[in-house]
Amino acid sequence: MRYHAIHTRLTKRPTFIHNYNHAEMQFLQAHSLFLLGIMAAYPPAQAQTATAPSANPKTSANARLKLADEAFRAGSAAYSQNDLHSAHIQFAKVVQLAPGVAAGHTAFGTVLLAEGDARSDPRDAGATLNLALAYSQLHDYAKSVQMFELLDQTKGSAPQTLTPQAAIAYAVALTATSEPAAAQKQLEAALTTSPDNATLHDALGTLLAQQEQYDPAAVQFHRAISLDPELASAHYHLGSVFLNQGNPAAAVTELTQANKLAKENIEYALQLGRALRADNQDEPALAVLRHALAADPTSVDAKYELALTLQASDNAREALPLFKQVITARPQDFAALTNLGLALVQTGDAKGAIPFYLRALALNAQSATLREDLGVAYLQQSDLNHAIEQFRAGLAVEPDNPQLHYDLGLALKLKDNPTAAVSEFEQAEKLDPQLPDPPYTLGILYMQLGRFAEARTELERATALRPNNGEAWAILGNVYKDTDEPQKGATALRRAIELMPNQPSPHISLAAILIQQGDPAGAAAERKKAADLSRIAVSRQRANFALDSGKTLLKRGQVAEALFQFQTAVEADPNYAEAHSVLADALDRQGRSAAAALERQKAQKLSHPSNSGDGAPVNP
Repeated sequence: MRYHAIHTRLTKRPTFIHNYNHAEMQFLQAHSLFLLGIMAAYPPAQAQTATAPSANPKTSANARLKLADEAFRAGSAAYSQNDLHSAHIQFAKVVQLAPGVAAGHTAFGTVLLAEGDARSDPRDAGATLNLALAYSQLHDYAKSVQMFELLDQTKGSAPQTLTPQAAIAYAVALTATSEPAAAQKQLEAALTTSPDNATLHDALGTLLAQQEQYDPAAVQFHRAISLDPELASAHYHLGSVFLNQGNPAAAVTELTQANKLAKENIEYALQLGRALRADNQDEPALAVLRHALAADPTSVDAKYELALTLQASDNAREALPLFKQVITARPQDFAALTNLGLALVQTGDAKGAIPFYLRALALNAQSATLREDLGVAYLQQSDLNHAIEQFRAGLAVEPDNPQLHYDLGLALKLKDNPTAAVSEFEQAEKLDPQLPDPPYTLGILYMQLGRFAEARTELERATALRPNNGEAWAILGNVYKDTDEPQKGATALRRAIELMPNQPSPHISLAAILIQQGDPAGAAAERKKAADLSRIAVSRQRANFALDSGKTLLKRGQVAEALFQFQTAVEADPNYAEAHSVLADALDRQGRSAAAALERQKAQKLSHPSNSGDGAPVNP
């Protein structure tokens, strides 16, 4: 059964970071936060805080920064002890000494809010700015915008310019209150004053990318990188744009650089994992995502991305527990529920998948893909009525979905309604002539209905679309045989034998054609090959039965009985590698290590005949 494309919630539209300055108030981390801010300080803004003491104009820049750092530490200590008065004094010094550092303004604004002084003096531009930044940090964006607008009103005729960090905070607040155009205007105005500020270009690019204006966004990110090649966020955002534009190779390059520059950033690692998966680099993607999950074992997003990548690399079994952890944390996550259902189907548990599909359906009944997946699960349960119901519901949402038409045709065929099935297969083929399944199944159906000319046309198309489909070549050979085209039939059947060397039926059909062509010796040789292959098939069936019985007995601890069954399997099919391997395990459990080693050697030779030198056939 064909499995459908994996549904992703995050891959197609990466989440862009809004808050470039990570301005969350963490006073206990004052030293690292503030020193980082000082190192990236911008030219002082004109706005000053009225309560702050005047700075000595003769004080050097380094001395001011050192004093500001000391004041920030003292203010943090006072705030942690709930001494708001002392914290007020110290943070007022900070914004006076280092007005270009957003962390100082945010800290001072937070203290003002804690003091209940949320009503700024309209004449005090510094206090207004502090409150605007504090509200932005607290995610109260509406009040933040009000404060910034009040600050605009205090400027009067005197030209005053926000620092780049403050301009970004204003733009973030405007974006959060659904005013992206005003946000863009603020950032563009800030760039007029500071055209070589990499962070401003990065912020403008992010705003444009959020509006899906990817080309102009990329221009801004490239400019940011040219100004500051070590600005990790710009590489991250540019890589995300490339991923959205369907250029995963370029995305991998930029996101790899972002991860080198910010090794501890989990979101950067997750985005790199998505890009690697999109670029079909599953092994590197798995390595990146496993490392991310090890770094943050509680990250639900890391678990989800790793599960998706495992699923995409045909390892649905390992993905299953991760998907289950995701839906435990996010029970209303439509994509996670859908992918969990898909993973269960992929591991043969269609019955277990259906409840999760139904939960997803309750969240989004208009997903044609979910309807299709649920229908496939019902189909694997031989519940044809419910499968047909889901396929038709999916087509009500997407009437031109060729795969849904094909699936519906398959269900109708299984329900012994060939006329309706043919109609659906023909529609699927019309909607997507490159799909190989509709012509193959149509060819079989036409042949069963005695419409051999149409069957031949469809099967020729199927083998052209999928040249390695041995079954299609075998059926086409039989159609040629039945339509008096023996030479074409022999050619098709020989191609089928090449692709399916262990199948007896093409040999039997080829023998019939050789008889017609007057080649009884050739026909006899083909019939002998068919008989030999049939005996091998019967032997394999006997071996599998004994093997399964032995495994069941071994689980019960009945080693001697299991050993007998494994020996029966080996006798039934001496070229069966797995039978020798499990026999070796049973012998080990009996302490017969020498005999076990011999069986493992046989299993190894059968599994890797090129290394054995004896030409033993491969029997999976």
